Amino acid sequence: MSTTRPCSPGDRGPEPGGASGESEGGVSAGQAAIIGTSEPSSPSASSSPSPVGEGTAPAGGGGRQGRRLSFDDQSGVVPLARDFTRQALYAWGWLPSATADQRAAAEDVLLVVSELVTNACLHAEGPDELLITCEKKVIRLEVSDRGTGQPAPRTPHQAGRPGGHGMFIVQRLCLDWGVVRTPGVAGKRVWAELAAPA
Repeated sequence: MSTTRPCSPGDRGPEPGGASGESEGGVSAGQAAIIGTSEPSSPSASSSPSPVGEGTAPAGGGGRQGRRLSFDDQSGVVPLARDFTRQALYAWGWLPSATADQRAAAEDVLLVVSELVTNACLHAEGPDELLITCEKKVIRLEVSDRGTGQPAPRTPHQAGRPGGHGMFIVQRLCLDWGVVRTPGVAGKRVWAELAAPA
């Protein structure tokens, strides 16, 4: 269910200027952080940004790599999240794509991150944070927000009806997805996992 374009947005590289979440001096806007292999897997790990470095892991590599983006005081969060994710895909070897399957997998990741962030904007007062991790051949996307609702695909899905397709797309493209809530803490963390092409 990927969209194939003559010139994939993922193959053009990170966008120049302010859309990438980084300023000209390399200091991240919106508190972006690269997380190394020692990063714990709990959602509360590292609430402040880690030092930004050049952590990379090949698409088929073993170590866990991650990146975190805070949306505090940010506008244009969907394009910001897409470009931040695109940069991670370049760092981890998912881009540039050598084959159509690799390009489709990268586009699926970008589409899912767009849907998760858009849902947080539309249904949960906006996203708080995006966490992207890559371990072996699986990318995990997590979007936290302060909303109380429970995301779910519209049932029955009506292809011709406008709106309501976001979680259906997530369900179709992902290996798995779900919602994590922490007792006593407002909001939730919506996560989704996608596989690299074989």
